[in-house]
Amino acid sequence: MTKGNKRASWKYAFAYTGIVVGAGFATGQEVLQFFASHGLISIAGVILTGLIIMFIGRQAAKLGYSTHAESHVLPLNTLFGKKIGLIIDIILAFFLYGLAIVMIAGSGATFNEGFGLHPQAGAIILIILAFITLLMDFDKIVSVIGVITPLLVIALFLIAGYNILNPMIPLSEVNQYNDPSRTPTGSWWFDAVTYSGFTLATAFSFLSIMGSESARQSIVRRGAVYGGLLIMFLMLLITFGVFSILPAAYDVALPTMQMASNIAPWFGTAYSVIIILLIYNSIVGFLFPFLARFTKPGSKKYKILLVTALVVGYFGTYVGFVELVNIIYPLFGYVGLIIGLMLTIRWVFLKLKTRRLAERLSDSSDE
Repeated sequence: MTKGNKRASWKYAFAYTGIVVGAGFATGQEVLQFFASHGLISIAGVILTGLIIMFIGRQAAKLGYSTHAESHVLPLNTLFGKKIGLIIDIILAFFLYGLAIVMIAGSGATFNEGFGLHPQAGAIILIILAFITLLMDFDKIVSVIGVITPLLVIALFLIAGYNILNPMIPLSEVNQYNDPSRTPTGSWWFDAVTYSGFTLATAFSFLSIMGSESARQSIVRRGAVYGGLLIMFLMLLITFGVFSILPAAYDVALPTMQMASNIAPWFGTAYSVIIILLIYNSIVGFLFPFLARFTKPGSKKYKILLVTALVVGYFGTYVGFVELVNIIYPLFGYVGLIIGLMLTIRWVFLKLKTRRLAERLSDSSDE
């Protein structure tokens, strides 16, 4: 693999990670709800999630490449057929928009906790930044999103590392504070699988477009795998970090901000900037596929829908960040599970088809 191809794979990996790692992830709220609240067994849940998103993300990117997808429509039609594909298509598009609203609400909460700014004022700042970025072409959007991810990796390594070495409670006492009633299903492995579905659903449209934009299938395939590994590593870091601040993590909207503030007050403020940048990543990553589904990027209709979507999204900030996470994330996870199941079935089918073809060629050569 050439240096240029390797660089391109990592560019896609950072973009993939940047889409997935949004408000809920970077604040620790998703990790707390889906994993850490189960106690130490959640470590197995994180690893299970990581393995699933590596495999399924790779299949989604490959499908995008093979269908030359400009949106998620062609990949979904390939998986489900036109009628069912249309239903999943509409559900996926509007869930992506719902998640963009969650991120806008998350930006308001972060600006408020990090800088004391009114939540609605913070949301307006992010909306303006997202508007400017979404006027760019897709390749530039990928580059902008990918730049922010390395900052998160470094910050989380410092934050989680400090709190793991200086815990409020030792690791051996974590299970005394587990609270499965705070999780979506109460089952550690099913919550892990549901979160995998959520991750795929959030990234499927972007992965499809990313695959079609790639010069070679191997580049985007490796990019999805590298991204999956990076996401798993970050989830493990946050999970151990959240363990270290139990039970206080249950009482704050942004557990990782609490972890950062434990190092020094100024570090908490600095980390809030990174969270805001990641929220910005996710708003852009969720809105672009939504807009591309109904309009041609760069067109007049695209710009009109962009303005409308952001204005409507602003009013979602009045619902509240944690409440939106509780409502939308589990439901979206089930949509992703259905897509993931079909991608797996397609992979098995293609493997069997390739094997049969190889056997036929072998038989014919023997003759």
